[in-house]
Amino acid sequence: MLNYIWAGLIIASFVFAGAYDARDIARDTYRNGQPLTLNLEYPEGYDSGRRAVPVSISMSGADYAGFYDVESPGALEWDGTLVQTADGRQLRFASAADLPEPLATIAGVSRSNADELQGRVERFDPAVPSAAAITFEQVRFVKMNAIAAAALDFAETAAEIALGLIGVLALFLGLLKIGEEAGLIHALVRFVRPVLRPLFPDVPEDHPALGMIALNLTANVFGLGNAATPFGIKAMEELQTLNPSDDTATDAMVMLLAINTASVQIIPPVLLLALMGLQINQLIFAIILTTGASLVVAVTATKLYGRLPGSRASDPQRAARAGEV
Repeated sequence: MLNYIWAGLIIASFVFAGAYDARDIARDTYRNGQPLTLNLEYPEGYDSGRRAVPVSISMSGADYAGFYDVESPGALEWDGTLVQTADGRQLRFASAADLPEPLATIAGVSRSNADELQGRVERFDPAVPSAAAITFEQVRFVKMNAIAAAALDFAETAAEIALGLIGVLALFLGLLKIGEEAGLIHALVRFVRPVLRPLFPDVPEDHPALGMIALNLTANVFGLGNAATPFGIKAMEELQTLNPSDDTATDAMVMLLAINTASVQIIPPVLLLALMGLQINQLIFAIILTTGASLVVAVTATKLYGRLPGSRASDPQRAARAGEV
């Protein structure tokens, strides 16, 4: 079901992006191929033999608004460089230039330099100040290109995360195997049984799933996200051994997911401390209070949802027990 949801979101994003880009093309939002007239001044003087001439670029807000059919941004001024080569002249805006829309979008999608707006000089008069007609790179399908670029970026991120987890999974799953062989998991099950049984009544008392759940929750409580992941995966695998269905989660699986998502944390993640620049004693109470409240809400919501007629009817374990009767 989740795959269908993701597929629907992706299709919807492309549909909206296509509609947005079609509107831009119909309106000619970026004035593709039409020269924009700008005023150029030369703080160091103009030299026809110099390859890069510093320039001050300016334009009235009214002229800008009239050309792009937008609200007037007020008087516009930027620093830039006039590049002169045998192939012609090119105007380059400073990379830190504060550009109004749609020039900001034109600069962002430029293939030559993502942080620098560049345009070809069509008409040029070296008089000071001079008016120069500038044609920018044509811009089309902005939203579609943005979605495609984001998809590639996140695909790369997903691959990096997956590869980074291999070592973590191997380490902690190896430790789990050692714990199972040594009998530590069964000892842990007996220890945590009084706490977890009310939350997971459908899991047998001595089932190893309870031990995996305890390890997962403990890792979350102490902010050990890398350790919690393999423990959570193993806990789900153990719960699946009790599940007569291959495509429907049991109440115990739903409860584990809810608790794992809203788990109480005593030690906040190191990244949070680094970003906020706070000591742990400044965060500990707020984190315990917030995550504790979220845990209560998650458990309560899961229990209430499990009592709904539709949820009770779809639970694979209840259906299996009813079939046996």
